[in-house]
Amino acid sequence: MTSTTLLPELVASPPHALPFATSLHIRSYLLRRDTGNVLIYGAPGGSALGDISRAYLNHSHEAAFLDRALTAPLFVHAADRAETEPHHHVRATFSERHTLDDDLEVIPIPGHTPGATAYLWTSGGRRFLFTGDTLFLGDGGWRAAVLDSSDREAYVRSLELLRGLEFDVLVPWGAAAGGPAYAETDPDDARARIDAILERIRGT
Repeated sequence: MTSTTLLPELVASPPHALPFATSLHIRSYLLRRDTGNVLIYGAPGGSALGDISRAYLNHSHEAAFLDRALTAPLFVHAADRAETEPHHHVRATFSERHTLDDDLEVIPIPGHTPGATAYLWTSGGRRFLFTGDTLFLGDGGWRAAVLDSSDREAYVRSLELLRGLEFDVLVPWGAAAGGPAYAETDPDDARARIDAILERIRGT
């Protein structure tokens, strides 16, 4: 399968079924930027999407799916470096919320893993939120991947943080096979969907 241009500024790698959850397909995304293209997430085929100046992971689980051919410098949250390094060299880490080139905000959202990180990208007047597994597209809507190893309290705080962000497009790492890879939204819709997830997590 070949890459897909989902939007003029956003190119996706071919969908790849997760071995342990084949109903979910993962993708890497190339963000076309004048200041240098950025690859978000680890998935097969990501390194072939075009010129890549930097690559970022949402969390360490993606590292097992990174292309060995990826030569761009890889960045990951410091808390997930140890789990990432056995799969791919990490050029550098970060630990605080910050912005790259005024258009790509790096936002730590611990919970799914200690170093889970969201990326909020502004392009063409729209804001794209990359949430990895913290929010993903399952059958019927938005879902959260709270694992036995996840920090539930930190996860809730991170979802509350995401609830306060304004974004137009949710772009997770995983999405239901055969379904859309991303979800267009608005502030009211996003808050309602995240509130429903928070209610489920708090109720368990």
